[in-house]
Amino acid sequence: MSEDLSTIQAEKIVDARGTSCPGPILAAKKGIPSVSVGGIMEVQATDSGTTKDLPAWSKKMGHEYLGVIEEPGYMRLFVKKMK
Repeated sequence: MSEDLSTIQAEKIVDARGTSCPGPILAAKKGIPSVSVGGIMEVQATDSGTTKDLPAWSKKMGHEYLGVIEEPGYMRLFVKKMK
């Protein structure tokens, strides 16, 4: 990834911590409409399945999955809205 994820300023932060699948994906689905095209949404999650589910969802929806940062106790996943 050319972008350093830790410096990304997300346009929208979706906190899905404490929810398990499909909670984080549903939260992402609800959050993405309020992000402008080219903007970045950060999904915060504690469910490890999200690291597989979110990239798959992003691809299916035509967005770009940028990656994940592991934080103590949760993950921060980044999606760039492409359309």
